[in-house]
Amino acid sequence: MNKILAIANQKGGVGKTTTAVNLAASLAGTKRKVLLIDLDPQGNASTAAGMNKGETNTLANIFFDQTPINECIYKSPDGYDVIPGGQDLIALEVSIRSEGKQTFLTKELKALEGDYDYTIIDTPPTLNQLTIEALFAASGTLIPLQCEYYSLEGVTGLMDTIQTLSDKNLSSNRVLGIVRTMVDMRNNLAREVSNELETHFSHLVFNTLIPRNIKLAEAPSHGVSGVKYMPNSYGAKAYLALAGELIRKVEYV
Repeated sequence: MNKILAIANQKGGVGKTTTAVNLAASLAGTKRKVLLIDLDPQGNASTAAGMNKGETNTLANIFFDQTPINECIYKSPDGYDVIPGGQDLIALEVSIRSEGKQTFLTKELKALEGDYDYTIIDTPPTLNQLTIEALFAASGTLIPLQCEYYSLEGVTGLMDTIQTLSDKNLSSNRVLGIVRTMVDMRNNLAREVSNELETHFSHLVFNTLIPRNIKLAEAPSHGVSGVKYMPNSYGAKAYLALAGELIRKVEYV
């Protein structure tokens, strides 16, 4: 059964796209069938997945041109499939709201139900209609969080939104966990925030820490994930460990 996971955080610069791309690559490396959906108009996940911006169909083509979803799926060099993002998603976001077409993504993904083991959705750094579409469609949400105090702001808001959607029977989504990203434990503040997360969200915090790693930052310019670009780097090994932890959490319950 396809496990649809949203990678979401209202704050930008927390490693959301890096997590989406490297988690997709790590899961694909376990021979699982994985689809990555780039729902961010900036299209950074698409670049990291080796897509050429402007030369591919996006979800906007499905909405405006009735392009079949299968014609919007492309192969990544990392072994997973991709539905790219791009600037036309701005128009999609406005149209879904103005035309009352909420749950558009949920309906489209039903056609792919038996095709994948995991669908990873990278969302914009804001709680707009595109992010809400991802939250509607997903059965679980991962929240990447940088170990800084400002990063804690907004997380409870996102968690409350997910809970509200569930309470109103609009979604079966739940918060699967918080992923600590860009961690440098030599930093006192990072240690303090990490300890605070473990205290207040002990049942949600993943054990795996994603370190601040130059190889993860370099990889998108080569059109691949950090896992493929430098598999022996600390960053790549951390995402492989995170994938293992995620599999244990969602498959062996």
